[in-house]
Amino acid sequence: MSAATVHVDLPGRDYDIHIGPGVLDQVGGYVAAMGGRRHVCILTDETVAGLHLNQLQTALTAAGLTSEALALPPGEATKCWAQLQRAVEWLLEQKVERGDVVVAFGGGVIGDLAGFAAAILRRGVRFVQLPTTLLAQVDSSVGGKTGINSPHGKNLIGAFHQPSLVLADTDLLGTLARRDLLAGYGEVVKYGLLGDAAFFDWLEAHGPAMAAGDMAARVRIVTRSCEMKADIVQRDETEQGDRALLNLGHTFCHALEAATGYSDRLLHGEGVAIGCALAFELSARLGLCSQEDPSRVRAHLRDMGMKVDIADIPGDLPDAARLLDLMGQDKKVLDGKLRFILARGIGDAFLTSDVPGDTVLGVLRDALAMT
Repeated sequence: MSAATVHVDLPGRDYDIHIGPGVLDQVGGYVAAMGGRRHVCILTDETVAGLHLNQLQTALTAAGLTSEALALPPGEATKCWAQLQRAVEWLLEQKVERGDVVVAFGGGVIGDLAGFAAAILRRGVRFVQLPTTLLAQVDSSVGGKTGINSPHGKNLIGAFHQPSLVLADTDLLGTLARRDLLAGYGEVVKYGLLGDAAFFDWLEAHGPAMAAGDMAARVRIVTRSCEMKADIVQRDETEQGDRALLNLGHTFCHALEAATGYSDRLLHGEGVAIGCALAFELSARLGLCSQEDPSRVRAHLRDMGMKVDIADIPGDLPDAARLLDLMGQDKKVLDGKLRFILARGIGDAFLTSDVPGDTVLGVLRDALAMT
């Protein structure tokens, strides 16, 4: 099966995303072609290192490159000041120079942290995204958003720093736990819901086969998701307008993640899926779309075996007023007003600040009443 390539066309910062099985074995050639020192520094996590680091370093060696790796603890808690400092100091010990290449080898956590480290090291060094999870391949590795979390909220400290290259090996998805794969699928569904109704139709038909291991379906969903993200990022790199559409479901999601302490109780992609269902529920209550739309969103998520509602999150949650308060910490707040991505229908999302708080509260209260 041939790989696909998506080009991100940003003036002076354009790059390619190579997608398909077997891409990891070609990394050496891609990185060697970038020039610079023949020594590559890899930031990864302990889980990915145990599974795939040897294969990556073998590929680099085959291209005449030497490499060293730092493996950080896996999990969202790694996106913090302490691990960022550890990564930056290690890169400095490795004598990373402006013209060198840092490789981010892992899921969204490593991609975000390594990208931020590359952004602030010597005021910006080049980095390559080598995403190993579905969520990272379809979303977080593309577009240049990097950062870490704060006790005040998720991704509140960071920078825009585009990668020089993204290499998404769809073979690596085969080593993911089913829960992690499906969490990443939450971001895939988001793309269909925000701007491509035909893609959502396709997902309804082919999503289960993708989850079961159909490689052609996996290449298709990563490629289409990257095409949509690239198109939006090209129009609005620093989220002044259209790029905010990529946050469909995220205002609810980030509040739920904060409420569950950024723990394994709720993975990011699971929160996105629940958030998308809630965003469509809110849209229906405001008369923007038909009630069939949120029902269809939930039905597809259930077909995939995913978390669909707040009731699917284990353990106790704060009340609706507290969840609404947590939404107020979201980066999408503007002049103190919550900005929501709502929808006029599947594939037709838009950004608005004109959402009555009482309606949001009602949606949250009803969702919590089901728990």
